[in-house]
Amino acid sequence: MERLSRHIKSKPAYPERILQIGEGNFMRGFVDWQIHRLNEETDFNGSAVVVPPRRGSVQAINEQDGLYTLYLEGFQEGREIRESVVITSISRGVNSYEHYDGFMAIADLPDLRFVFSNTTEAGIVFLEEDRLHDRPQRSFPGKLTALLYRRYRTFQGSGDKGLVVLPCELLEDNGRKLKEIVLRYADLWELEKGFADWLDHANVFCNTLVDRIVPGYPQEQARELEAAAGYRDSLIVKAEPYHLFVIDGPDWLQDELPFQQAGLNVEFVDDVAPYRLRKVRMLNGAHTAMTPVAYLAGFETVREAAEDETIGPFIQELIEHEVMPTIDLPNQQLHTYMGEVLDRFRNPFIRHRLIDISLNSFAKFKVRNVPVLEEYWKQTGKLPGRTVFALSALIYFYQGRRAGENIPLADDPETLGLLKRLWTENKDPANIAGGVLASERLWGQNLNGIPGLADQVAAHLRDIESTGMKKALEKMMSSQMAGLGDI
Repeated sequence: MERLSRHIKSKPAYPERILQIGEGNFMRGFVDWQIHRLNEETDFNGSAVVVPPRRGSVQAINEQDGLYTLYLEGFQEGREIRESVVITSISRGVNSYEHYDGFMAIADLPDLRFVFSNTTEAGIVFLEEDRLHDRPQRSFPGKLTALLYRRYRTFQGSGDKGLVVLPCELLEDNGRKLKEIVLRYADLWELEKGFADWLDHANVFCNTLVDRIVPGYPQEQARELEAAAGYRDSLIVKAEPYHLFVIDGPDWLQDELPFQQAGLNVEFVDDVAPYRLRKVRMLNGAHTAMTPVAYLAGFETVREAAEDETIGPFIQELIEHEVMPTIDLPNQQLHTYMGEVLDRFRNPFIRHRLIDISLNSFAKFKVRNVPVLEEYWKQTGKLPGRTVFALSALIYFYQGRRAGENIPLADDPETLGLLKRLWTENKDPANIAGGVLASERLWGQNLNGIPGLADQVAAHLRDIESTGMKKALEKMMSSQMAGLGDI
């Protein structure tokens, strides 16, 4: 069987308008797919030169002429989606460690306009030892600064040769932080003031939020998919249909990147923060809340939990009645997003194990769920019953046993030690609840200061211990529906 290339799939010769730092599954399943759609549906007419941020390989990309197959599988608006497309938006790959001159020459491309990156949250970092003469610089911002300086000099500081930088790292204020580091390198390397002025006036660094589950290369299905397609493809990517790209940028950017004309779920906004909060609390927070409840009820995956007749409503009601009131976005928009989240939880093509989500659960609960608890209390004077139950389930989960078997808890040693000590030394749930809530190391504060919280957590711990998770959950759900609160 022949390998996917131009010989099998024709490929338009688009101008190289994009530098893409990051060759991995997410970028190919998210950014390159959207560029492909722009080319197909609008007059965007551009391709991406792909550069690994570290010592990655671009051999497969070049051997396949930048072509690869993307498979989208999942639920969307209540219906099953299964479709595939050969992506044609990558022109070539360049390895800056092996061909540094080729990497720097990208700065001289007259049509270059955009930079997309995904170097993980640890990639946007300042390394004091990076220097302009390094080949290459170790950090992504260092490489970007060197390339921008080369472009500044090549085009003599022309105002129409600046770039639009859209970092896709899951980091708050990612664009602002990246620009700050680039300017810091310009200062460290003692580059002329005109370069810093050009960075400010001719270039745009956008804060962004990206959202799509991209499991990546389907190892178990690869041969089957290749046989059906009729070619070999070592770059196959699988992703869910859902996607969201939120961009904080100038109004004119919508004309240069007409994502919405291509039917893509892209929002151009003045502030990414509410959308980040929506994702963290409604998607990630629901994951964190459901995990100990569903796992202790005997389930293994997110899909199984979301489809259960008790846990499914628990998740939806937690989002709708407790999380959504704490987010400052239009109600209809929040309801639409909730539907999308629930569809994603029920995706039959992604096996998202609850035990994997449980990694460092207390740290996640602190960031994702405790703010909901506090804001709901401030708004209503009441405790959010489902969130409190999830907290109780989390504490019980860290007892470390399910149906007589050990739970493979994964957390830092101090957290595990604290919970083990509390569960070993105490028989009264009130002492366990009070001890966990009092830990400033876990929460950054003493949560016993929230009136009634310790009593409700202790009551749930007693119910879980005496009746099991499923019946304790049903009891809590019944009391919430009856408007009685927790008992």
